[in-house]
Amino acid sequence: MGLFRALAPLLVLHLLGDSNASLVQLKDNGYEDVIIAIDPTVPEDPQIIEHIKDMVTTASTYLFEATEKRFFFKNVSILIPETWNEDPAYTRPKYESYKHADVIVAPPAVPGRDDPYTKQFSECGEKAEYIHLTPDVVLGKKQAEYGPLGRLLVHEWAHLRWGVFDEYNEEMPFYTSKLNKLEATRCSAGISGLNRVYTCQGGSCITRNCKINSTSKLYEKDCQFFPDKVQTEKASIMFMQSIDSVVEFCNEKNHNREAPSLQNLKCNYRSTWEVIRESEDFTNTTAMETPPPPPTFSLLRIRDRIVCLVLDKSGSMAGSDRLNRMNQAAKLFLQQIVENGSWVGMVHFDSTASIKSELIQIRSNSERDTLVKSLPTQALGGTSICLGIEKAFEVITNASFQLSGSEILLLTDGEDNGASNCVNKVKESGIVIHFIALGPSADPAVTQMSIETGGNEFSASDKAQNNGLIDAFAALTSENAGLSQKSIQLESKGLTLDTGAWMNDTVVIDSTVGKDTFFLITWSTPQTPAISLVAPNGSLIEGFKQDNDSKMAYLTIPGHAQVGTWLYKLQAKAIPQILTITVTSRAANAAVPPITVSARMNKVTNTFPNPMIVYAEVRQGYVPILGVTVTAIIESSSGHTTVLDLLDNGAGADAFKDDGVYSRYFIAFSEDGRYSLKVRAYAGTNSARLSLPRNRGAFVPGLVENGEIKGNTPRPEIDDNNLKVVESFSRTATGGAFVVSEFRNVPLNEAFPPSQITDLKATYEDGNITLTWTAPGENLDTGTVQQYIIRISGSMIELRDNFDDALQVDTTDLLPKEANSKETFTFKPGNISEENATHIFIAIQSVDKSNLTSKVSNIAQVALLTPEVDPTPSTSEIQTTPSAGNYGPKVNLFAIVLSVGSVALVSTVVPLFVF
Repeated sequence: MGLFRALAPLLVLHLLGDSNASLVQLKDNGYEDVIIAIDPTVPEDPQIIEHIKDMVTTASTYLFEATEKRFFFKNVSILIPETWNEDPAYTRPKYESYKHADVIVAPPAVPGRDDPYTKQFSECGEKAEYIHLTPDVVLGKKQAEYGPLGRLLVHEWAHLRWGVFDEYNEEMPFYTSKLNKLEATRCSAGISGLNRVYTCQGGSCITRNCKINSTSKLYEKDCQFFPDKVQTEKASIMFMQSIDSVVEFCNEKNHNREAPSLQNLKCNYRSTWEVIRESEDFTNTTAMETPPPPPTFSLLRIRDRIVCLVLDKSGSMAGSDRLNRMNQAAKLFLQQIVENGSWVGMVHFDSTASIKSELIQIRSNSERDTLVKSLPTQALGGTSICLGIEKAFEVITNASFQLSGSEILLLTDGEDNGASNCVNKVKESGIVIHFIALGPSADPAVTQMSIETGGNEFSASDKAQNNGLIDAFAALTSENAGLSQKSIQLESKGLTLDTGAWMNDTVVIDSTVGKDTFFLITWSTPQTPAISLVAPNGSLIEGFKQDNDSKMAYLTIPGHAQVGTWLYKLQAKAIPQILTITVTSRAANAAVPPITVSARMNKVTNTFPNPMIVYAEVRQGYVPILGVTVTAIIESSSGHTTVLDLLDNGAGADAFKDDGVYSRYFIAFSEDGRYSLKVRAYAGTNSARLSLPRNRGAFVPGLVENGEIKGNTPRPEIDDNNLKVVESFSRTATGGAFVVSEFRNVPLNEAFPPSQITDLKATYEDGNITLTWTAPGENLDTGTVQQYIIRISGSMIELRDNFDDALQVDTTDLLPKEANSKETFTFKPGNISEENATHIFIAIQSVDKSNLTSKVSNIAQVALLTPEVDPTPSTSEIQTTPSAGNYGPKVNLFAIVLSVGSVALVSTVVPLFVF
């Protein structure tokens, strides 16, 4: 661990504590290494590439002017799928992959809904995951609805790079201003337009005035804001960049703090420009004096995977059954995980290194079996990581492949004082290092290699029952393969049992998977356990191949495995005996995206006592799945394990409710060093449903020209009755490793205050205000707080800036509930100090038993008066020509899994959804 401390500053310098996968760098005001990836399901169309170039070029100029001559796009790599034809202009990717893509061009999440969006589930000021644009958007077919493509990219880039949010809100499109007028949620408030209900049928469209809902005192659900086509306002890009006059972000001078925009709610009512100014990008640059050059582009086409296993067989691998466990996991990788068509080689190292297999292209089980026979059988000697890497270089170049873009899968359990000597050589080679650290002493210098080359890092303890080593190898699928090619982990479990004891459980195989289904059983002693596997139809499945030397048995289900619940029973035959089971499968049909789960921490390095956040995303294709039971298992390098139930409730660590991202704070640190993350996801019958992606680009319903609405074709409506997933499914995913330093063993309640309440809502009826919110915990989102402090004001800004001076509400009868419970409290407001107030603003602060206080909550508000309505004419009829044949079609979300790209399958998975 001393070496870890010595290298900690170096690791922090390179890792920056951020686990976001983007490789973008800002150099001399220009963004380099931007990756735009075309999804493998997109049919070949060279025009997409040309439109991407045009989009980035125009966006660069718009970005430069919008940021006061600060930023521009310098170079961009366009990642082209292997399914597209070869072209002399295409070169092989290096570190570029779908995992690192900043923009993904892929079919719409829901057919007919081309909403651009940025996958954003972290907090204000933090980088997002990626931008999703559909081919029709890129090809300019949706410009009327979303505006010019370059402007749209800048809007989404601000989400991605600087962590700002939209200055509109689909859930709260209107609000009552302090002047007691109903206004559209927007920034700046100077953007003019009409509030109307606009409905179309056939070739006829009707507009009418919006009505006020008697309960909310806001406009009815179907009311929309139609901006004037001709404007003078320059802000804001995060509201509607499609308006010609808009060329700036809202700043502190023109920011609309009254509006319930996502930017206000997530960024404490700060403007987008204020958040951007506080970013690392802004603080490390100065304005340019001359215009920037146009961006340059690299066209990269995916090619065969090239990977060399570099396996540690030093003397320390003889302890804790490490060598055998490594071989068990490597056999899983070679027999099941690595994709057909890949080139695979193998190197062993101790104090020396030797080539055990030159590169072999995997075409059948024959090549896989040949590689398995090359695994090490004896552990002796010291540790020389650099020699192992140099031999891997030889393996790749011997086959006349370039190092750049090839992969090394490196496993080691020991420290090596010379490992840092080859860091620069590895980085310069362009090779990608995936690192598996076994035990607490694995050298941290390899972490630097892994991160700097865009690789993955995993950590596994010596506790075999946690199955960490097998999970790590199972996660090493190709980052550039299509989903239908990748192995998907359905189950990973282990127990320590006494003789005669059973490990009985089930694994669900749903209709989106079932091809190449593989069951792997391992055990820790020479005695072979009893193994029983029962298919959903009740038949007993036999045929496990036993490898008693490696203490493992495995079975491949031929063809497609039966859909349903499989029962396994494993009986121990020794005292004690560790038994594990791993189940993997592949997509049942290339045209139907499988259900997947991915996991990560919010940082890859952390200093105690800063809390960390676990994220797990569950989706089918690009469609979020809600209502899933998600559990995280976090293990330290010494084997200490913490289990957390992750939530998608929009409270605590979870930024957005019902976005398919399940989150939780992690604070149960036990030591310095590496930790590993594994996530299990399960959905029972009728328990989960699909949903639209969040943070969608602003759809322009139409523009007002000379007082008349010129409407766009309305977006298809989503039929909520068809959002149900009726099948059960189970998934397991590994989230990689992270490093903790400066741990101190102190009571949690002295280190962590309650989490901030972020979902406070208020209603006003008969002179009473009723509040609802999700309870925080004594330690962030765990336990029960001691008390709530509720304060009110007639001024939102005063309440935000001077919370402690605002009028306090009597909460004597309010007894806090356990974290993540729903709280409700009703009170009669007192006399607030502001005269002629039209609203009451409310906020809450939580206090724990150690008198630590949370951040002040989001600010809720209630209107005291019925607002004034727009007095303009009520109804008009406009004849239009429908651009898509009809208006407002209803979309059944089951079509998502039935239609991908240009392929349609009408009957394959209909049982998956309720209609």
